[in-house]
Amino acid sequence: MRRILGLILIVWALGFVWFAAALPQPAGQVQTDAIVVPTGSGGRIDRGLEMLSLGSAQEILVTGVDPQVRPGEFQAEYDVTDATMECCVTLGFSALDTRGNARETSEWIAEREYNSLRLVTADWHMRRAALELRGQLPQRIDVIEDAVRSEVSLWTLFLEYHKFVIVWMVQVIA
Repeated sequence: MRRILGLILIVWALGFVWFAAALPQPAGQVQTDAIVVPTGSGGRIDRGLEMLSLGSAQEILVTGVDPQVRPGEFQAEYDVTDATMECCVTLGFSALDTRGNARETSEWIAEREYNSLRLVTADWHMRRAALELRGQLPQRIDVIEDAVRSEVSLWTLFLEYHKFVIVWMVQVIA
């Protein structure tokens, strides 16, 4: 029994070292049909809008927007033109967490005939967000991970690693 516990501890520790040391990176100039940005830490929305303005996708979904935020406020905050707001920006208000972001994104994608999307989120959040998203989307949808670099605390990495492991285990069992 001690060997099994020792092996589990070693696997857990090596997994955490991998998780913390090899954070996902920005994707660069990759063309996709859509961009999806879960709200949260800084830089995510800016990165998504930058990729949209560079023509890397047709539309952007910002998922998990606070219901009190009005489109005009969002537009002013991020300096988005009227034309871009009208044609290309969808604000999603139903998600409250990462799983909700995945559900909201899946519903949004189902309304469109897209085959690929760029997921823009913080480097420390990317693995779990992508895992949740892939669990909700049809397998035919290609998800490009575009991580926004961050200055994350060890504690945040520790918590996020455990959330990731739980989501992964639930998906393996299901």
